[in-house]
Amino acid sequence: MFSRRIQQWGRHLVVQLIRPMVRLGVTPNMLTGIGLLLSLLAAVVIAQGFLFTGGLLVLLAGLFDMFDGAMARVQHTATTFGAFFDSTLDRYSEGIILFGLLWYTLQRPANFRDVLWPTSHEQTWMISFIYIAIVGSLMVSYTKARAEGLGIECKVGLLARPERVVLLAIGLLSGCSIWILAVLAVFSNVTAVERIVAVWRAVPKTQHTNGMHSKLGQPIGTHENTIRATDTHAVPLVVETED
Repeated sequence: MFSRRIQQWGRHLVVQLIRPMVRLGVTPNMLTGIGLLLSLLAAVVIAQGFLFTGGLLVLLAGLFDMFDGAMARVQHTATTFGAFFDSTLDRYSEGIILFGLLWYTLQRPANFRDVLWPTSHEQTWMISFIYIAIVGSLMVSYTKARAEGLGIECKVGLLARPERVVLLAIGLLSGCSIWILAVLAVFSNVTAVERIVAVWRAVPKTQHTNGMHSKLGQPIGTHENTIRATDTHAVPLVVETED
């Protein structure tokens, strides 16, 4: 959703912010861990009903998610494990925050009487949206990871992780969480479908039918992640880990 120019401007700003941390000897993995801890704190705060404060913490945790990648670039220490570690903890962070919101929803059903919401049973809608948003978030990440594991670039879609973090924070800060969760639930899954279509278009048409019966030339029954040694697509070193 964010344009390439906005993303480049944001990365430049983040690089300037993290330079003092570089001089202090802070490592990218340390920033990744701090981001996870901030997400845990945000989830606890949200579960207790302090949505505005929780929204601020969500934004702060999202900043640390940007800091770790920038730190790796500045220090020239980007590694395959670092990218894997960052992406894995990002999934935990997002799920933890949404679990905090789910806990809050279950404990305070009367707090979701939104006069603008067109139907009743707001609590049920909130629980459904949270679940669908979690599934959509995981599928957005999985479709990108699986495509890139097959040597296909896959960065299309409306709601990558930065956009989801910003939307969730806006919902918490504004008190319109049910509407924002509805947007997240719908468009995170739309993003996953966009990526499926993008990969389908990127694959040669001759493989569309063959792919139903084999994976990269292997018969059905082989492990889905096994790739032939003769395959020419190498898995790239991932530096940008946002999904």
